[in-house]
Amino acid sequence: MALVRVDFFSEKLMRTVTINAIVPIDKMTFEGMQVREKKPFKTLYLLNGMFGNYTDWVAGTRIQAWAQERNLVVIMPSGENKFYVDNINSGDLFGQFIGEELVEKTRDLFPLSTKREDTYIGGLSMGGYGSLVNGLKYHETFSHICALSPALILDMVLNSSNNAEMPVFRRCYFETIFGNIDELIGSDKDYKALITKLIEEKVELPKIWISCGTEDTSLINQTRDYRDFLRDNNVEFTYVEGPGAHDWEFWDLHILKAMDWLPLENITKSIHSGNVGK
Repeated sequence: MALVRVDFFSEKLMRTVTINAIVPIDKMTFEGMQVREKKPFKTLYLLNGMFGNYTDWVAGTRIQAWAQERNLVVIMPSGENKFYVDNINSGDLFGQFIGEELVEKTRDLFPLSTKREDTYIGGLSMGGYGSLVNGLKYHETFSHICALSPALILDMVLNSSNNAEMPVFRRCYFETIFGNIDELIGSDKDYKALITKLIEEKVELPKIWISCGTEDTSLINQTRDYRDFLRDNNVEFTYVEGPGAHDWEFWDLHILKAMDWLPLENITKSIHSGNVGK
């Protein structure tokens, strides 16, 4: 499994950005072991949460081993606490970066499938929010969305003030991310409004997988509310709820569950440092 760090200039963010990429091109096999047909890879664009960066998923989970087995390329950018949305005033066009530029650049760099059915987006917490809004906004690019412990916090944003203890939860900070908060509901940053819009347009929605831990007290109620919203609107989705908090123990377990849900290739074994002699 090749773990690649890439630095490139982003026109959407107007700066050099860094990503990690898991690219399973170096699988070693012996006689009698299954050899993968040489063809473009399916791809998961995987987003980190608040306070994290492009290294989080590799450091916090066993995503490398699981991607290797499933012949899946995983692309991991940094979210920079920006919630992966566009802010015209600041010039941080994170939505366009994720949904357009990152896909184009990585398809130029790596042997990736350009088919919608082979292209997925996911993330945890802030990245779970980002995967939902961008997966829906760019529904022609992404066929599946995996949102782990998604930060569905629009109600909190609407009711925020500048008295919050943590600066990143103050209204003035949210305004640097979302712009005019009074215009947030119904916008392309609103995960309910995006669903309603796509239903009205009668387009094919991405398939949606959502999970949240029952001990994730800050997000479980909002996640259940979104589950009920999807159900009431007859949206196809998978919802997984189980023991766990807002931590890597939960995300390590549930990113594997999400990968098992995705329409990936059959697992193929290879010889590497994690299974020598098996």
